[in-house]
Amino acid sequence: MWWTPIRIQRVMNLQGIRGPPYRFIHGNTKEVLNMRTATMSKPMGLSHNIFPRLQPHLHSWLNIYGKNMLMWHGPEAQLVITESEYAKEILNDKEKIYPKGGIEGILKKLLGDGLVTSKGEKWAKQRKLVNHAFYAESLKDMVPAMIETVEMMLERWKHHEGKEIEVFEEFRLLTSEVISRTAFGSSYLEGKGIFEKLMKMVTIYSRNFFKIRLPGLSLFWNRRDDMESDKLEREIRDSITRMIRKRENVLREQGNFGSDFLGLLVEAYNDPDETNRITLEDVVDECKTFYIAGHETTNNLLSWTILLLAIYTDWQDELRKEVLELFGEQKPNAEGIARMKKMTMVINETLRLYPPVISLVRKVERDSKLIRFVLPADIILHIPTLSLHLDPHIWGEDVHLFNPERFSGGVAKATNNHPAGYIPFGLGPRNCAGMNFATNEAKIALSMILQRYAFTLSPTYVHSPIFHFTVRPEHGVQVVLHPL
Repeated sequence: MWWTPIRIQRVMNLQGIRGPPYRFIHGNTKEVLNMRTATMSKPMGLSHNIFPRLQPHLHSWLNIYGKNMLMWHGPEAQLVITESEYAKEILNDKEKIYPKGGIEGILKKLLGDGLVTSKGEKWAKQRKLVNHAFYAESLKDMVPAMIETVEMMLERWKHHEGKEIEVFEEFRLLTSEVISRTAFGSSYLEGKGIFEKLMKMVTIYSRNFFKIRLPGLSLFWNRRDDMESDKLEREIRDSITRMIRKRENVLREQGNFGSDFLGLLVEAYNDPDETNRITLEDVVDECKTFYIAGHETTNNLLSWTILLLAIYTDWQDELRKEVLELFGEQKPNAEGIARMKKMTMVINETLRLYPPVISLVRKVERDSKLIRFVLPADIILHIPTLSLHLDPHIWGEDVHLFNPERFSGGVAKATNNHPAGYIPFGLGPRNCAGMNFATNEAKIALSMILQRYAFTLSPTYVHSPIFHFTVRPEHGVQVVLHPL
């Protein structure tokens, strides 16, 4: 807690990497909390420069100490990297030096050892399963269920025509239903208890994020949160286990476990070949991961896109025109979705300004050289997505403006060939496995909304982005629906 941080600080300082000084036990967490409390205590103007609001400490310190700097989460060293060539090297990780760091505490209870957190051979086996569940043909098969779920939502919207509607909650129900039906073969109501408990865990995790937990120093930790998260973890595990047993019974009746994500997991759990088999805990952890990731990302993407289209109605008109050219009044189809150029540009720009995850974290496995830096083992590498997404050297002087046109020539051209300049779904072998699932769902929902409605921003909307596991609107997104 003292000698190691001072040694690491000295090693990094000699290489020109500086940062706020290490404070005994706390590191920089008190300063971080104070800065965040100050910026999050009030809404912001209708600006898309959310970096100073969500990560004021990084925004301030990077300006003081340079593009790569050292900070401290308790006694843990965190090297913050904002130069894209360094980020690319870390995320591609060809030498397998920069794995995901281990997780503990509430985050471990929330995600377990699923695809997002696992490493090595276990991760490779899990990734293969997930890729199989969400490959192109499978995604095409999911389209009808996605369309049907959006139709259910739009049926509810008929009661709000000409009035205000809060879409963040609407999209939460939509995306929960879609992931339940397409990945788990159930309805939202069946998985509702699991969703609600997972969201409670997310809230507990978020409020404890900057608290330092050290052995024997429980005064920094909320014991009540610990007990509640233990209880929620047990209840979630029991609910998912019942879902697994129910699916196993299907084998006796139908002769297969089903072709959806849950079916593939249960099949792998029952695989007669021990080398391919996964444990019950593995199935539970993957289900938890995809229940959260499968709806949180798309929920936020849809909410922020609707906000931007409500502000920039010229782009709303452009997208509606594209939708009507491709589908007319008919339901979207997989072929048309693949040809949506302007919709893709708008989604890319939304994810640039409002990425779901604001930081990618890796660990230095062993002493190594990262381009010109010599890194000691066990330090944490912290890549702030927003710093890269809002870097004027990559994106130009209009970096804080909503301009989908920048993606008209594709992502590589938009980033001036900085591959790590745009990482809403990560980069390299550990990029998000559900990326195409999320964007397909968003394109279908937006297309069907645009076929029926024009919408404008409600005067009651308060711009207050927060990071609550993902980047979300604190008070929802209120728009006024105008039927076409």
